[in-house]
Amino acid sequence: MSLPKTLAEDVARNLVMVARLIDEDPEQAYAYSRIALRLASRVAAVREAAGFAAYATQKYAEALAEFRAARRMTGSVELWPVMADCERGLGRPERAMAMAGEPEVQKLDKAGQVEMRLVAAGARRDMGQIDAAIVTLQSPELASSSVQPWTPRLRYAYADALLEAGREDEAREWFGKALEADKDGSTDASDRLAELDGVEFVDVLDDDEADAADETAPRAEDGPEDGSAKA
Repeated sequence: MSLPKTLAEDVARNLVMVARLIDEDPEQAYAYSRIALRLASRVAAVREAAGFAAYATQKYAEALAEFRAARRMTGSVELWPVMADCERGLGRPERAMAMAGEPEVQKLDKAGQVEMRLVAAGARRDMGQIDAAIVTLQSPELASSSVQPWTPRLRYAYADALLEAGREDEAREWFGKALEADKDGSTDASDRLAELDGVEFVDVLDDDEADAADETAPRAEDGPEDGSAKA
């Protein structure tokens, strides 16, 4: 659907702000998405952006509605995994599992299929099926030595599931593998490894500030700061 030039520019500016803020300030990104939605609710890209902004602020029912609208407009299946994750967010993991078995999954690209696997494993964990979650994550993509954009998250999810199952040694191994693949720091695998190894991090800045406060605090023999006589 085409928009008049001025309106299209206004919509585009708001969508740019959504993309810019969604990670650092999701509430503000959501506000911009609502403006874009008021201006052009019949544009699929606007509905999709509104869906991701709502998802980032944990407004899962709203996000799901927007994703469904975008999918109706485009016919694309690429939003299928995040739609399933919205069902998890709404406390309906069984619906997410049902979506994982739908024909739409076979139409996803490799990244989408891995994302769907992560969502399905999460749904299994939501239902207390930790062993099934572990099996769900076991895949050629997990076993591959090739590092893809999804590799750190897939390895991390597997390590986390292993840890929940009490398989600590294996979990440590896979957190290590996640860290090796995580060049952008998209996971906290290093912190999880340190936690397993019993390493505690001390905030040096806080310690320095505390020492400075001790040095500047008035001593008893100095008397009150206002110079008044002691009682």
